[in-house]
Amino acid sequence: MTTLAPAPPGTGGHPRRSRGAPALAVRSLLRGLPTFPAVVLLAVFLAGPIAYCVYYAFTDMQLTGAAGTHFVGVDNFTRAFKDTDFLNAIWLTLLFVVGSAVIGQNTLGLALAVLMQKATQPVRALVNGVVIAAWVLPEVVAGYLMYAFFYDQGSLNSLLDAVHLPDQNWLYTMPILAVCLANVWRGTAFSLMVFTAAINDVPQELVEAAEMDGAGPWQRLWRVVLPVIRPSILTNLMLITLQTLSVFGLIYTMTRGGPGNKSETLPIFMYQQAFQNSLIGYGTAIALVLLVVGALFSVVYIRLLKLEDD
Repeated sequence: MTTLAPAPPGTGGHPRRSRGAPALAVRSLLRGLPTFPAVVLLAVFLAGPIAYCVYYAFTDMQLTGAAGTHFVGVDNFTRAFKDTDFLNAIWLTLLFVVGSAVIGQNTLGLALAVLMQKATQPVRALVNGVVIAAWVLPEVVAGYLMYAFFYDQGSLNSLLDAVHLPDQNWLYTMPILAVCLANVWRGTAFSLMVFTAAINDVPQELVEAAEMDGAGPWQRLWRVVLPVIRPSILTNLMLITLQTLSVFGLIYTMTRGGPGNKSETLPIFMYQQAFQNSLIGYGTAIALVLLVVGALFSVVYIRLLKLEDD
């Protein structure tokens, strides 16, 4: 029978473990080395601008007319939440996100994905081509097309006149509705592709079992398909919400936030304060508020995704 020699003093009884710890640390460092350039790029082009934005938000920096920049604390934020135009911009931003992304793009994308499952190949190719063509257009180009569609003498009023229905200046009477519909038209393709991939991954055994039990199409969709693709729905909602929060070119091209401030969302309001009014400090404070709004939406969706995993 062989007896083990006691460990040398000072090694803690685990000589191999103590010698292996530095080697393990080196291996972990080497494994993470390929990600170092990406970390540097994120730090320079993402964390760096955010840090500057945080700093400027607490200053009175201006583009013109100021002798210097001074630290003003939370004065910019206090000013913002006392500004009725800022509060109106928050309300319009939430309305724009909920109307065009949460309800519009999400619902229309899901409906098209479901309908395309039963469509013929030519119809499917036509619909996908039309929807994706709107998505790949540059934001400014899409804005000009929607401006031409909703303008007083544009395509929509021409169609209404052709069927003897009353027309109106949509960009003047209902500008926030016009930009919501424009964003739905432009962004539905992303939701369509997400939901098409998710529905294709639904096990056919579950659908066939429900059909054998007498479930109709709507029952199969509600009780089988939607519960299975729920994580994809939440992921899609998070992505399109964050994208819609940052929409600027589409609204600016169509209405420039007007008439008055009837379509002035937070990105438009931030741009006007920072670059038209030259109030960089105040504008960056509004940008931080927009960043916080996006973070709150993300936290809600991530918590819902964790509940789905549990």
